[in-house]
Amino acid sequence: MPLTRRDFLKLSGVTAAGAFLGGVSFLTGCKSMPDKLRGTKESTTICPFCGVGCGLIVSVRDGKVVNIEGDPDHPINQGSLCSKGSALHQIAVNPINKRLTKVQYRAPYATEWKEIAWKDAIAMIAERVKKTRDATFQQKEGAVTVNRTAGIASMGGAALDSEECYALSKMDRLLGLTYIEHQARI
Repeated sequence: MPLTRRDFLKLSGVTAAGAFLGGVSFLTGCKSMPDKLRGTKESTTICPFCGVGCGLIVSVRDGKVVNIEGDPDHPINQGSLCSKGSALHQIAVNPINKRLTKVQYRAPYATEWKEIAWKDAIAMIAERVKKTRDATFQQKEGAVTVNRTAGIASMGGAALDSEECYALSKMDRLLGLTYIEHQARI
């Protein structure tokens, strides 16, 4: 069937009208949906996870974080976020709390875990760090003072923010550790 000029104009008109009416009804339908950010107070901040300093917009309602998104006006990230930055809302507001709240300890050669107090766990860790540091501490290498230990290494993880990494590296250096690494560098 050949398409005449008149049929082409009719078809174009019907297509344009359908697109217009469909677009208008779609947009008015979106406006009737509840706005999750209505009534919130927005403030800008910086992502805490690494040294890049991506900008964030945090929306708060009644003292609770409602939404976190990238700041499109920020010169560094221009609204985009990495996977850790995108998950900040889940860290701030986590309805499923699966974190352990008590220390679990399994003695050498034991098959069962048992709960111990934080005080006991911290004392046990401090005792083992001191014992290892004292056994492997090297004060001098030849005539040079080095004050280091090669018996302990430190590995920071991706869940640590910049301030926690800074504090951890300072503590490691105070202990004399030479093997200090962080996940962001690997």
